[in-house]
Amino acid sequence: MKDIITHCINESINAKQQILQDADFINKIESAVTLISAAFQRGNKVWFCGNGGSAADAQHLAAELSGRFYKDRKALPAEDLHGNISYLTAVANDYNFDVIYSRLLDGIGSRGDILIGLSTSGNSKNVLAAFDTAKEMGITTIGFTGSNGGNLAGKSDLLFNVPTRDTPRIQECHMLLGHIICQLVEATIFE
Repeated sequence: MKDIITHCINESINAKQQILQDADFINKIESAVTLISAAFQRGNKVWFCGNGGSAADAQHLAAELSGRFYKDRKALPAEDLHGNISYLTAVANDYNFDVIYSRLLDGIGSRGDILIGLSTSGNSKNVLAAFDTAKEMGITTIGFTGSNGGNLAGKSDLLFNVPTRDTPRIQECHMLLGHIICQLVEATIFE
């Protein structure tokens, strides 16, 4: 058992070390902070979406922005697109699960907003559909995926493709990146 524990920790560290040594990846983090901060400063919103563990991570990161991270400060307009279970189940039942995010984004999103989609495979159909809708609406898209980026790679204005194919390690890195971005956005806006 100790071997498995050690292996899991080492794999998580390895993925993070690869990110740390990738100057382009670090530059993308700075770009995300700039894009998100500018959107908030213009009065736009940041939307999050994902499925399963990625939905939980999306909700967590939205809460870091709309609640607080380190500073007691004004709430920022950030929200996950899956928080309304009545909407989610009605649309999934009446239409299909693939449109749950795109339909809601079309109703509440605005040009200049940001959509952050988390999908370890990069192939979640409902996240892909939301990114298509975002493009049509003039909403900037930021994808969080695993190593190859899947289909989300070609639909993301900015892509964080974590250098591993191991789902738990990808999600751990997504939270690390998300927390860094939230911390720096908060620091940028509330200096």
